[in-house]
Amino acid sequence: MTVIQCQSSCAERGYQYAGHGFGRGCYCGHAIQKPNTIQSNCYCWEDPASACTETNRLIIYHLELSQDSPYNYKNTIFKGCFKTPDNSTKAFPLIAFMPAMTVGKCVDFCTEKKLSLAVLAGQQCLCGFSTVHFPLHAQENMKRCLYHCPGQSHENCGTQMYNVVYQTEVQDNRCTDRSFLFAQPKQLMALASFPGSGNTWARHLIELATGFYTGSYYFDRSLYEKGQRLWLCVSSKDVFNHLRHSDTGFKGEKDNWKSGRTICIKTHEKGKQEIEAFDSGILLIRNPYRTLMAEFNRKYGGHIGFAPMLLWKGETWAKFVEVYADLWASHTLAWLNYSEQLYVVYYEELKRDMFIHLRGLVLFLGLPLSVDRLLCTESQKSGTFKRSGLLKLEYDPFTADMRTSIDYHVKRVDLALRAKNLTGVPDEYHLR
Repeated sequence: MTVIQCQSSCAERGYQYAGHGFGRGCYCGHAIQKPNTIQSNCYCWEDPASACTETNRLIIYHLELSQDSPYNYKNTIFKGCFKTPDNSTKAFPLIAFMPAMTVGKCVDFCTEKKLSLAVLAGQQCLCGFSTVHFPLHAQENMKRCLYHCPGQSHENCGTQMYNVVYQTEVQDNRCTDRSFLFAQPKQLMALASFPGSGNTWARHLIELATGFYTGSYYFDRSLYEKGQRLWLCVSSKDVFNHLRHSDTGFKGEKDNWKSGRTICIKTHEKGKQEIEAFDSGILLIRNPYRTLMAEFNRKYGGHIGFAPMLLWKGETWAKFVEVYADLWASHTLAWLNYSEQLYVVYYEELKRDMFIHLRGLVLFLGLPLSVDRLLCTESQKSGTFKRSGLLKLEYDPFTADMRTSIDYHVKRVDLALRAKNLTGVPDEYHLR
């Protein structure tokens, strides 16, 4: 734990102070609880990787946060600045007037009331969920919300017309219930993708948006068991509540993929016989540059881990790109050739415009739309199996030859999609 890492970590969460201690500890807070001690007790090196040698001592830094910085309070998520809904009474089940308003007061109040959104409108604190009356789809420029909180001058509380919105740590339960299909479907639906394209994430979204479990052509015990043991160490009074809200495993993973009890079936297969075993399919495509890096991390670091740095710089990565770039293209081409009914969705577009593309997926699955479930899914879009981001390499892992090869395969896929009267790959896939 370096000083810079500690400061960044606390700043991202909206704290005013960062306390760095003995090379391992990092503490964040809004106030200093202890009196200052003798400076010589906190002897540290002056380089960026400095570490205090004296235990039970902290070097405390005051963090200067800009007024428009999207920082968080505690475990909340800053959502942005949004225009006040036409009817606040319909949009929010709970509205409170707070003369000495602060971000913390409103967030804590809404959290205590078990509501997932804390909305600050000057001296008003509004609590609720994302609904058709307040869907959080039209974000305003943050400058419209830059008005100091009456109770804390360094925080922004918005106005009666433009609101500052935080997502609290309370889970939105409108989309957490899931079950197996009650009646066997007439068709088997594939959720096809090349490895590393975000299939597990897409399954998470589909389960929340539809209320039905997804299945798998394979059986991955880690996906099935995820969340099964989280409740073992909590108190008995919390067990049932915890099970209901933290049951994050893919229950359909263990079902035979032909059981008919799941809404769609994950598969990475690309053989003609395997594809034709499905009546229809959803094809998830992701930028090959990101896909190759994600799959390399998964193969050598696990579902949420990272490949060792040594492998990125050796022949392992070079050979991986040579083989997998071609496989990325051939997988898509196979599904375009052999699947009779195919719905194509791009990972990047799903991430950018989740509501629109999830709505299309639900309709393709032949299910009725639930706007509340879709909005709830948006608020819990990350899921459990998620890396903290692609590995931050200090250099570009793709050589010029690699990029030339990958771009060739991107063009192959783009032409094949257009030949089927489908939208070509997003512009960002092409080499620039």
